[in-house]
Amino acid sequence: MMNSRVKHFLLHTALPPLIGLSGFVLLWSLVAHSNSSLPSPMQTWESALKLFSDPFYRNSPNDQGIGWNILFSLERVGTGFGMAAALGIPLGFLIGRFPFLDKMTAPIISLLRPVSPLAWLPIGLLVFKSANPAAIWVIFISSIWPLIINTAMGVRQLPQDYLNVARVLNLSEWKIFTTILFPATLPYLLTGVRLSIGTAWLVIVAAEMLTGGVGLGFWVWDEWNNLNVEHILIAIFVVGCIGLLLEQVLIWLAGRVRA
Repeated sequence: MMNSRVKHFLLHTALPPLIGLSGFVLLWSLVAHSNSSLPSPMQTWESALKLFSDPFYRNSPNDQGIGWNILFSLERVGTGFGMAAALGIPLGFLIGRFPFLDKMTAPIISLLRPVSPLAWLPIGLLVFKSANPAAIWVIFISSIWPLIINTAMGVRQLPQDYLNVARVLNLSEWKIFTTILFPATLPYLLTGVRLSIGTAWLVIVAAEMLTGGVGLGFWVWDEWNNLNVEHILIAIFVVGCIGLLLEQVLIWLAGRVRA
């Protein structure tokens, strides 16, 4: 029985991603072999080992290890997302709960939501006069829409019978929120959080490329100016791995809540 389970795991769980990753590395090797300007997987791996051997060195504000740049980017994402959640989640509940407010805000959301996140960066620089709050502003404005929309959608999906019973029982608005709305809306809210975090992490690198200072985006741009392509490739994988880790944590959390 154990052997069959191991075989099933290897064939259906471990083997497909292993084949996919091997094919990716093989294709990368072939492209690098035909184009000398692109580092090979082995060159990139050796550079990564050297890079992560001391990720938290600090020689100057513009010469810091990749670990510090990752932490600065995560701090910006956390700050911008936290502000978006503090405003977007309550607003989503209000929009979903009150039809008049929904109709009032619908044209504003429809107008602003499709705007490219980086289009907001000049507004942030104009208002805040500094790169760091401008980058946080971009994270805030790009990650707030999934929170509002998914939370409001969750409230709208609530059966009207639940609210009718609440009226019969003469429950206060706060009691309706804590005992009916919030538990029923939580799966939609967590989906909005997952989409919002993904958007925030997607945007931060591009924002930091334009604002400078510290962070993964600035580090990528600085390495490009130094023509260090290996470090750029490493940064791409770091961004992807962190984004994947954040998403998996939120998926796990959503599964625990639904269970």
